[in-house]
Formats: sequence, C-alpha cells, structure tokens
Amino acid sequence: MLVLVAPGQGAQAPGFLTPWLDVPGVHDRLRRWSEVTDLDLVHYGTAADAEEIRDTAVAQPLLVAAGLVAADVLFGHLADAASCVGAAAGHSIGEFTAAAVAGVLTPESALTLVGERGRAMAAATDAGRGAAPTGMTAVLGGEEGEVLAALERHGLTPANINGAGQIVAAGTADQLAAFAADPPPKARLRPLSVAGAFHTQHMTPAVDALRQVAAVTPVAEPEIGLLSNRDGAVVRKGTDMLARLVDQVSAPVRWDACMRTMGELGVSAIIELPPAGTLAGLARRALPGVEILALKTPDDLEAARVLVAAHATTVGDCDHEPEWRLLVAPLAGTFQADSIPIGTSVERDKAIGRVVARREEQPVAPPYDGTLVEWLVEDGDPVSAGQPLVRIQPQVVVA
Repeated sequence: MLVLVAPGQGAQAPGFLTPWLDVPGVHDRLRRWSEVTDLDLVHYGTAADAEEIRDTAVAQPLLVAAGLVAADVLFGHLADAASCVGAAAGHSIGEFTAAAVAGVLTPESALTLVGERGRAMAAATDAGRGAAPTGMTAVLGGEEGEVLAALERHGLTPANINGAGQIVAAGTADQLAAFAADPPPKARLRPLSVAGAFHTQHMTPAVDALRQVAAVTPVAEPEIGLLSNRDGAVVRKGTDMLARLVDQVSAPVRWDACMRTMGELGVSAIIELPPAGTLAGLARRALPGVEILALKTPDDLEAARVLVAAHATTVGDCDHEPEWRLLVAPLAGTFQADSIPIGTSVERDKAIGRVVARREEQPVAPPYDGTLVEWLVEDGDPVSAGQPLVRIQPQVVVA
C-alpha cells in the first residue's frame, strides 16, 4: 500500500519551489492560488529569504500549495491521486494537504482555511498584541520517559511526538531557556525556526478564529484512508476530519501514532511531498523495510512514478482516465458564466467564467483541455468557496 505524506512548518527553505516552475502548468496554478491566499506564492517559493518564509502567515499557505501542486504533477491531476494511494497523512499544517489529496477539501478550500490558520496563529504569537515570546525546541535522543519528565518539570508541552527518538518541546522563551540549561540525559536540543509555541494552549485564540471559517467550509467524505495527528486514527468522515484540523492547532501532534497506524495498515511505500526530507527520515527509522522516497524536485518524479506503479492500491487504477472532473469556485461571491454551450471544447487555462466578490474577482479555468459536460450553477448565482461549478470531461492524450 502506498501512503502519501506532507511535511509541516519548518521544512521550507529559500528557493525550494524554483525547479518546479519549469514544469508546465505549475506557475499558472500557483498564480491562481496566490489570489486565493492573497500571497505571492511564486515569490515566496523562489525569491524570498529564510526570514520571510519563517513568517507563519506565509509559511503555512506556501507549504500546502507546494504539496498540492507537486501531487497534481505526480498524478496528472490531483483528483486521480485517490486511485493510486491507499492513505494520506500530513504533519501539522501538512494535514490540510493530506485532506485535499483525500478529497475532503478542495485545494481552494484548503488554502482558504490555511490562510486563516496562518494569520490567526501569527496573531497568537504577536508580542505587539500582548503575547509572551514563545518557541519550540527539538529534543533528539534520550529516554522518552526522562525527556517527558524534564518537559513537565519545566512547564513545557510535548507539542510533537514524532517517533524515532524525536520529541518537540514548546512553551515560553523563559521555559525553553531553563530547559536548555537543564536538558534530559543523553539528549541533544535543537531550537526550531518557528514563530511560536504551536500545538499548545498558547494557540487557543487561533482555534477560535479558525473554527468560524471552518463552519462555512464545504467538505466531502475521504476517498482514501486519512490519518489524524490527534491519535493516528483513520478518519472516515469529512466533518470529523475538519473538526480535528481545527482542534489540532492547540493540541499535540502524534506523528508516532500516525506512523504506527501506517505499519498496521500494511504500508509498503511512502512518498513525501515537497519540501520533502523530514518525514522520510523519520519513516526510515520507524518503518524498516518500507520503500521511501522524498519528492524534492521534478528530477525525482520518474522514480516517484515507478514507486506509484509498483505500490498502487489497485493495479491499473492509476492509468484510468475519469469521465469528468469538477471545477470549483476559487472564492465566495457571484458566479458569472461565459456563454458556452454544453458539449463545447474548452482550452486549458482559458477562463469559462469568473467569481466576482466585493473587492476582487477571479477567473474559473480548467487546468486541462476538455469538453464542457454540465453547468452545476447558473449565471448570477451566489457561490461559496470550493462549491462545484461545472463538470469537464478531460481530453485523453494518446502518447
């Protein structure tokens, strides 16, 4: 069984998206998602420095967009991933990537939620708003019981229990300084480049803000196994996953439990989406015998596709071309449709309509050539972000 995993905050590095822009369609996709997030994702993924992409409000949408655009390239269309993948899991913010891969959220809905999550978490760490300085430190090695006892002694939270001998401590700057002066035996400490104590009670205000946006977010049922950071459980309901995504902002990430579930499910291969490396390293230590690939650049795509073909959940499914795909609203507003009759051929990246909001409008365009099968809304209808607008039958390209 193939499992797709998506990394969390801290995995990003300056310029990590640069090689992906040479892949046809990636630049245009990132530009459209930049409009959804109100961030220049191309700039932040290619030209921004480490301090710029350390900003929580930037890093989180950037990571999710990177994972989704790479999955789209790997499988031909993001919607086809479920035909090949047995399960998906993401670390912290990567859970939103996994939820979109599993079909629970559209990419646009995922990015809308992530944008709010990043802004709310950044606000919760803003000293100008009265927040105490907080941070996170990775604890590498040591005996787990002794590490957890040391965290408790200093009032710290085990915000990430990653398995393979890695726990991440989170708390105030003063607590972390005291912990550094009194570390657990045989453990190495590495401060993390994050803006605050994520996945702790310090993030409670962000949970409240995210819950308001989640309340109006459409969800679907998972098409594949979707693992939760809360406890490693396989989540079967879209509404359950959305609630977990919200609560996880202030709750510890149990990546060790996610990897344990992967083993119980019979995982035979894992592909980590970009910026890849961290989760692949943990899996190599925790899941011996499993084939693992870190999809870092387009140079890794050929090897990734070989792995997909060898470990796809159902042999042959990855070559199946679905009869139609949905285009969804990139934001909430009023839909304005172009006069295109059913049965008309449509071109890749050519707008067939637009969604107009009070302050902006965004085009609706298929990311592939195809035929318009059915309008699901009418010209002038109000729509919500992620709402299906039209069915398109993709053009089958014969190699």
